[in-house]
Parts: sequence; C-alpha cells; structure tokens
Amino acid sequence: MSARCFEVRPPVTRDDLLAELRRVGDEGDAFWSAFSDRDFLAPLGTAWSPADNVRHLIKSGRPVALALRLPRLVLRLLFGRARRPSRSFERLREDYRAKLAAGAGAGPFAPLRRPAPSDPRAWRAGLMARRARAWSDLVAQAGRWGEPDLEGYRLPHPLLGRLTVREMLMFTLYHEAHHAANVASRLTPRA
Repeated sequence: MSARCFEVRPPVTRDDLLAELRRVGDEGDAFWSAFSDRDFLAPLGTAWSPADNVRHLIKSGRPVALALRLPRLVLRLLFGRARRPSRSFERLREDYRAKLAAGAGAGPFAPLRRPAPSDPRAWRAGLMARRARAWSDLVAQAGRWGEPDLEGYRLPHPLLGRLTVREMLMFTLYHEAHHAANVASRLTPRA
C-alpha cells in the first residue's frame, strides 16, 4: 500500500471531520491488518515496528477520547476558553511537521520496549482489538460535540500547546494517517 493512500481530505465541518475520522480509521485497520505477524513485530531498520506504531497511536489517542468525555465545564476550568478560531487542517499539519523537523519526538507517548510475545498471533489480535476500541471510542466521543463547542473549548497537546477541540481532532486524524504513511514509505523501495 502506498503512502498516498493515507492522504487526509481536509475537514471543514464537524460532519466532514467525523466522516474523515471513520474513513482513516477503516483505512488504518486494513493497513495494519495486512502485515504478517512476523513483519508486524519487526522494526523497520532503526524505526519502530508497525506494532510499535499502533501502540503509540493507541497511547496518544486514548487521552483525547477521555478528555472528550469530561464535562465541558471541567475542560474550561482546566484549559481555558478558546480565544482564537481553529487553524486550518493544512496549517495545523505544517505546524506539527515543523515541530518534528526541529527534533520533537513522541516523549511519554513513545511505546515502551517489550520482549517479543510468546504467542505473536494472540498478542497482535489483542493489540488490534484495543486499537479498534480506542478509535471507535474517539469517533463516538467526537460525535457528541457540536460545531460551536469544537471551537469554544481547548485541550493540551504536548508539542503544539493548547488546541481547540476541532484542532485536536484534526491533529489526531492527521497523526493516524502520518504514522501509517511513514510505515508504508519505509516498506516501499526507493528508485
């Protein structure tokens, strides 16, 4: 599968955002499921294995779904009110890429090193089930938010600072596609 398969259609409305979250989630399921068990667990040179990428995506996505479950008042008290409109998907993506180019990394969201599982097939099935639950929960929680609230509340991002809820969802959408595209590009021989 080529890295081009993971291009995100920039969402504008809440409904666009939800549709794109569903589409990219489904695409991710198909991509991560296509690996053999051996290849899923194998590092890609010095880079994370596909399994490590999935673990990272779960670890970084779960807090977003959890935050979206909190009462709006709690979010406002913890992170303040949004004082500016959301950046566009393209601007947010460029800001994130600039942070990565400057050397930012996954920090506490990096997957911890683990010994090889004794039953790779069962371990992988469990990991993919956790991924599916986490992504499904994220989409369900995002669906509880209306257009005005996506702009009015903020959540903290470890690299980008406080983002509107819309920006956080756009980031999460891009982040999922970004990791799948990176893995795909490492699998594609360079001409």
